[in-house]
Amino acid sequence: MSSQSRLNGLIAKLEAGDVAYSLFAPTSIEVAVELQVSSYDGVVFEGEHRGWDINGLRDSLQYLLNRQQILRQGTPAPAITPLARIPANGAERNQFLAKQALDIGCYGVVWPHVSTVREAYNAVAACRYPRLKDRALHQPAGLRGDGPMAAASYWGISQQEYYRRSDVWPLDREGEILTILQIEDTAGIDNLPEILRNVPGIGVILVGEGDLSQELGHPREAEHPAVLEAIDAIARICKEHGVVAGHPHASAGNAARLVEQGFRFLMCAAPRNFGPLKALKETVSSVVP
Repeated sequence: MSSQSRLNGLIAKLEAGDVAYSLFAPTSIEVAVELQVSSYDGVVFEGEHRGWDINGLRDSLQYLLNRQQILRQGTPAPAITPLARIPANGAERNQFLAKQALDIGCYGVVWPHVSTVREAYNAVAACRYPRLKDRALHQPAGLRGDGPMAAASYWGISQQEYYRRSDVWPLDREGEILTILQIEDTAGIDNLPEILRNVPGIGVILVGEGDLSQELGHPREAEHPAVLEAIDAIARICKEHGVVAGHPHASAGNAARLVEQGFRFLMCAAPRNFGPLKALKETVSSVVP
């Protein structure tokens, strides 16, 4: 699928082999309006540590829309692609949270604290509709319940087209749903090769360095050698299996190292001040061929 016809701008960037830029943001109308004019490719509305507010998430999606941008780009999708991080850890297997986020129009879900093949399988399956026609393509078998009306309306397409396009990328090359799994402990790192071998449909593996640094005994010491070694292991395993690696705290200071490690989904938190994002992009541009 050409990038021009893509609705999910994050997937368009990753599909083209580029770096995609995103951030975690609160479900806030004011923040959503500010993000309209930013140069982020996507935003992850935060529902894990700030509380799950499905109505606030719905409002944030609406206020992220900028009709002038939509008219100019020629597609009905917002220029900043909205995803949501759900509050449940992977082990809790709360599929309904992913269903709610997708049903109101989110283009993907971030699953925190995924550590096993079973948890990863559940995360991907929760983002897919059940299908029997092609069992090979439709593994992990979909668990998502049917309720696409609001999502199809938000995407600006018919319900039948929504069914066709609302599968997980890159398992379905026409899919517009990005399933992101956070690896946040050493068990997740140990199991990551098996996860990536056995669970197709994972769009991005995102480092969870906060929890990971806690377990390693160096809480919030992002530059500690033990933490850096664990993060490098995640990037290396993703590269070996051809899966995009993401980092939640990218900046101009660490961008060169992250790009060298192979990270292509970079998050830079600055919803009210886009200077750090500009500096990050300039640094990445200077080191990416």
